[in-house]
Amino acid sequence: MKANYDRLIVLDTETTGMNREGGPHYRGHNIIEIGAVEIINRKLTGRHFHAYIKPTRAIDPEAISVHGITDAFLADKPAYTHVHQAFVDFIQGAELIAHNAPFDVGFMDHEFKNLGVSVRTNEICTVTDTLAMAKKIFPGKRNNLDVLCDRYGIDNSRRTLHGALLDAEILADVYLLMTGGQTDLSFNAGTDTDNASPMAPRTVKRQKSLKVIPASADEMSAHEARLDFIEQNGSCLWRQ
Repeated sequence: MKANYDRLIVLDTETTGMNREGGPHYRGHNIIEIGAVEIINRKLTGRHFHAYIKPTRAIDPEAISVHGITDAFLADKPAYTHVHQAFVDFIQGAELIAHNAPFDVGFMDHEFKNLGVSVRTNEICTVTDTLAMAKKIFPGKRNNLDVLCDRYGIDNSRRTLHGALLDAEILADVYLLMTGGQTDLSFNAGTDTDNASPMAPRTVKRQKSLKVIPASADEMSAHEARLDFIEQNGSCLWRQ
């Protein structure tokens, strides 16, 4: 299906863990949460897809420390087979936006294959990786979602643990700012309230204008000497 580039789906997943023994990262693991939000014409519509999923294996303790989702919590949740069609219907034909997209897409294709579905994600969506985009914009820098929120002034104070729907909404804000300075993060008027997201959009932090005080000649001289010292000694005084 041809992608509708006016319709974007920003997605995040949480999983039981990653394969640490070599091979694909998804081998032997499952998706346990999917969160996706819709953007049309660079506006969050409020429509979303969200599901918790009961996996076929136990969740790794390392993964629980990241997202806080436990086996007990998922005990009464549906298996992936019961959410698959609704999920595919929601993302099909859109441009799919994800941070480190190969991670999410790898798991999605693995779940499709486990169901005996021959389709792959890139056959029903165009996939865009915001991590790859960020590396081009900020080469040599850390570019995880928290760092990007800080750079773009997005309030992510509620993100104490990873959660797929909240992370998808935050990533939507980041993506809009990365791709054109979009700062109107409110939902469209006339949203289908039956599918409206329960999360409020994050507000962009507004920084007060700062008074600029030029450095004196002595300060500039000391600064240049310090830079010479750093270059000669290979020291680094800032974190990337």
